[in-house]
Amino acid sequence: MTEILPSTLLLPPNAIRLSPLRALEAELLAMPPVAALGLRIAQASSDQLRLHAPLTANLNDKGCAFGGSLTSLMTLAGWGLIVLRLAEAGMDADVFVADSEIRYRAPLYADLEATAQLAEGESWETFLATLRNRGRARLSVRAVVGLPEGGVATESLSRYAAKMKG
Repeated sequence: MTEILPSTLLLPPNAIRLSPLRALEAELLAMPPVAALGLRIAQASSDQLRLHAPLTANLNDKGCAFGGSLTSLMTLAGWGLIVLRLAEAGMDADVFVADSEIRYRAPLYADLEATAQLAEGESWETFLATLRNRGRARLSVRAVVGLPEGGVATESLSRYAAKMKG
């Protein structure tokens, strides 16, 4: 029987590599609090990551999306975006959220979809070069949870730190 392992591990010769996207999803869902959100990857590119979670798993006492779930989904979208980009670059680093500024704009009575992308003024090239040269780097990511009818339910600006392994 062939064993499926995340692509970041040292693999035996008979192992099947997961794509970076599937490896990220497996890593996320292995964390019990994240699994409880009902999270799934909705869309991914080199510049953007969108995560989805059903409202039914993330309700508060008012029947709308729980603020903690909104914050978690945005934080995970930013973290995942960086993890994917590092995998694309062939870099093995730990990524941590350093700080966040969250704004709750309107209640959300629909499924949650958080989209993360680099904050204005940030550069993947600078981030990756700094990480290669210094072994650590920081990067700011903007994440948004939109409303079905347009507009913003919640938004964040978060700073992440990355540190090379080994």
